[in-house]
Amino acid sequence: MIGNLRKVRYDHARACQELAAADRHMAKLIERAGPFVLRLKPTHSTFEALLESIVYQQLHGNAAKAIHGRVLALFPDATPTPQALLELRDGPLRGAGLSAGKLAAIRDLADKCVAGVVPHLSKLHRIPDEEVCARLTTVRGIGIWTVQMLLIFRMGRPNVLPVSDYGVRKGFALTCGKLRAGMPVTLADLPSAATMQRRAVRWQPWQSVASWYLWRACDLARDAEIKKISNENPRIEEA
Repeated sequence: MIGNLRKVRYDHARACQELAAADRHMAKLIERAGPFVLRLKPTHSTFEALLESIVYQQLHGNAAKAIHGRVLALFPDATPTPQALLELRDGPLRGAGLSAGKLAAIRDLADKCVAGVVPHLSKLHRIPDEEVCARLTTVRGIGIWTVQMLLIFRMGRPNVLPVSDYGVRKGFALTCGKLRAGMPVTLADLPSAATMQRRAVRWQPWQSVASWYLWRACDLARDAEIKKISNENPRIEEA
């Protein structure tokens, strides 16, 4: 799977340099977290990507992966298309593990793909971020967070800041706020969207890169806490 991942097309080295120059807190985080290594998940169609997103919503990874695999198996060559989905009866799809709500969502997705409301991937790549969000969030079950994840991790857009994402908010608090590794996190510790957007003005046009580093800030905090616990509770070796 790793071999199928693609590098982003934008100049991420330049992005890191400009982020570090624009924000001293981001500069420290970039230095601690190391090189930017985001890779894009293969995407063959808008429909396929959003179908997977809907299936995975509110499920743990293994359960979602199993249901997604059973859904794909219903299509010829495991290649989902809007028209093929519309031709499938509800029974097999429910049997694959889809809830009634998710079944309604993927049928709405298929309808909007056929109608052209949701564009083909080649056209989607030519549309600005704001229009991508406006179009895709018309689909039942697709919110702004889902579209932003598509923009960052599948389409490789460089200037996306998912201000509702818990990891990004926590990473912001760890990087630019008063939160420190090991401290309990309360809602009062997490920044508002307005607070993040004000600071993120200096991160443009590389907000996706900044977001990636904010997620890494959470990883660094978790690793520091694990190390602290390990040091405080060393394993007692048998003689």
